[in-house]
Amino acid sequence: MIKPKSYIEAEEYLEIERNAEYKSEYFNGEMFALAGTTREHNMILVNLISALSRELGDKPCQIFASDLRLKVNPTGLYTYPDLVVVCGEQKFEDEKFDTLLNPTLIIEILSELTEAYDRGRKFESYRQLESLKEYILVSSKYMKIEKFLKQMDGKWLLTEEGNMEKSIELSSINCAVRLSDIYRNIPFKN
Repeated sequence: MIKPKSYIEAEEYLEIERNAEYKSEYFNGEMFALAGTTREHNMILVNLISALSRELGDKPCQIFASDLRLKVNPTGLYTYPDLVVVCGEQKFEDEKFDTLLNPTLIIEILSELTEAYDRGRKFESYRQLESLKEYILVSSKYMKIEKFLKQMDGKWLLTEEGNMEKSIELSSINCAVRLSDIYRNIPFKN
């Protein structure tokens, strides 16, 4: 006989998560352990943080890496995007300041394990965030960036870039990052 999973309240998830040795997402009463990352994934993340820090300079924007939890209020999803940028006031769920509510830009670095989820259900949830203006998917297998920009009518416009000499325009935070900076020292396999 299969034992039914017990429903976990969001408050219980947060209590468990804040004391856990590893990160988990939460959705619809269930916790899901996050997969580890690859060397290439980590190198791309470091390159992105470095490039964005340089580009943002003194702008009123803050970069957060994958250890800051994000709550998508409309859907109840708690997750850990690879990179988040917030411009303006940062809003958090509570006084612990560890669960962000209002990202301007979210960047996910794709892996074989997470690509379908990042493109599908996760992006479907992210689109419910009123504050989110741009969603970026970065391939870790080959040089390709996909940018989804929210339009005035609420629809999302996709553009792609895969040329090392080009830049990806991040309209939501008013800057551009060269693909050569994002993919610096990444050893792509043939």
